[in-house]
Amino acid sequence: MADAKKAGVKSQAKGNNPKAEGKGKSKKGDLGYELAPDGNPDQKKGPSRLRVRYQKEILPALMKELGLQNPMEVPRVTKVVVNMGLGEAIANPKLLDASMLQLAAITGQKPVITRARKAISNFKLREGQQIGAMVTLRHDRAWEFLDRLISVALPRVRDFKGVSPRAFDGRGNYTLGVREQIIFPEINYDEIEKLKGLNISIVTSAKNDEHGRALLRAVGMPFRN
Repeated sequence: MADAKKAGVKSQAKGNNPKAEGKGKSKKGDLGYELAPDGNPDQKKGPSRLRVRYQKEILPALMKELGLQNPMEVPRVTKVVVNMGLGEAIANPKLLDASMLQLAAITGQKPVITRARKAISNFKLREGQQIGAMVTLRHDRAWEFLDRLISVALPRVRDFKGVSPRAFDGRGNYTLGVREQIIFPEINYDEIEKLKGLNISIVTSAKNDEHGRALLRAVGMPFRN
């Protein structure tokens, strides 16, 4: 009897330990949405608002607009890559620490450090030196970030007149440059030592720029006329 109780306690403890289910992997909860990367069920969130609208409204509309018969052919957002380049970190490594914290606040995910692929003597750059930070967002995190970018951050740009409709790569992927990180409300302006720019790459499943542009326009990207 005592052995059975011990076994039961051990089994229960294992089930309550999110780390026992795998470290660093995103898992689906009982309702099908993604858990946080640490697997903590207390951090489970429902589908993002923009992703729900895509499934219910945007996908059927794009099928009709693009003349597609199969819903799987409709372009969708596969990931969003947010990159902050910091060439000045070569001389001042402390800038990288502050940028990592800011990027984590903006995206809600821990960044990874980017390093130089080759040495450039004119810039005093060594191969493997830390020169920036990057975050790759997928699934609901990508949709949620895109929603905040379109609805909150871009309208805060001074004298904003829209983004360029031409910044596609020929395969339906779009890259947007942001000059100042303070357009995101998660950043406290009083705590900023230096304004930094961001590159935001929206990777889609579109086969060409026309379909990629139609997707982003449908989700609300404010293209200039």
